[in-house]
Amino acid sequence: MTKTTTHHTENDTRATDAVARHADAGGVTLVIGGTGKTGRKVAERLAAQGRPVRVGSRRGEPAFDWNDPETWLPALEDVDRVYVTYYPDLAFPGAAVQVAAFAEAAVAAGARRLVLLSGRGEEAARTAEDGLKASGADWTIVRSSWFNQNFDQSFFLDSVRAGEIVLPTADAVEAFVDTGDIADVVVAALTDDRHIGETYELSGPRLLGFDDVAAELSKVTGREIAYAPIPMEDYRAVLRENGLPEEFAELFTLILDGRNAHLVNGVEEVLGRPPRDFSDFAREAAATGVWDVEAL
Repeated sequence: MTKTTTHHTENDTRATDAVARHADAGGVTLVIGGTGKTGRKVAERLAAQGRPVRVGSRRGEPAFDWNDPETWLPALEDVDRVYVTYYPDLAFPGAAVQVAAFAEAAVAAGARRLVLLSGRGEEAARTAEDGLKASGADWTIVRSSWFNQNFDQSFFLDSVRAGEIVLPTADAVEAFVDTGDIADVVVAALTDDRHIGETYELSGPRLLGFDDVAAELSKVTGREIAYAPIPMEDYRAVLRENGLPEEFAELFTLILDGRNAHLVNGVEEVLGRPPRDFSDFAREAAATGVWDVEAL
C-alpha cells in the first residue's frame, strides 16, 4: 500500500461532489522553498493554471525564514493553501517543532490546506507529519524517494562534474524519483479535494545502485563517471571539512538498511501515468550542458 486513507466519510462525500473536487483559483498559495528543486516547479505549474502564487524564501517578498517566526505571518497574508517544504530535512533536530508551530500559525491565519513534502522511510519525519496533521488543516502528506535532480543540482553536482561520485552507500539501491513528478502530485494535492487526508509515497519506476547511476551519467555525458563507495566515518569527515551538517550522513542510512529498496506507485495512483525514468532525466539534463566540464 502506498496510500494511507483517513477521514473516509469526509473524502467519500467530497468524491461524489463534482463541484467540490476541484478548488477555485481564489486565494494565494504559499510555496515554501519556491526557488528549490520541487517548489519552483510547483509554483510554475500553479501559475500556469492562473492561480495566485507567493514564493516563500528568505529573498521573497515578503521574506520567509523557517528560523524567524516573525516572517511567517506576513508571508501567510491572504493565503488559503501552503506547500510546506523544510530545509535541510524534516528528520533534522528541531524540524518537527517548527513545522507544527508553522502549521498552527497558518491555520490561524486562514490557510485551510497544507501539503507537506516528507521522506520515504524517515521515521524522524513522522513527528513533523503528525504536528502538521494536528493543526486542523486539510492535509496531504507526500513522501518522496531521493530526487533525480540531486545529480544536476546541489548535492551531487560537483561530484558528477569531477567524474567521481564518492558516497557511503556501498551497494545499496534507491528508487530515484523526478521532481517534475513530485510537483505534479503536489499540485494535484493542493487543488483537488480528493487528496485531502491522504499520504502518498513516491518513487521512480526502477531501483538503481549508485554504480548504475554512474553508468547512466557516463553514457549521456560521453565521459567516465565513476562511483567510489567510502566508509561512513570518512564521509562525515568530508562533511565537516566542507562546513556541512553531519546529520546529512544519517540520511544515507535510509538506503543502506534497505527500507526503501522497493518501488511504490504513488505517482501513478495520483496522476494516472507511470513515473519518469532516470535515463530520461539524465539525457535531458546532459543536453543543458550542466555536466560539461569544459564550460566551467
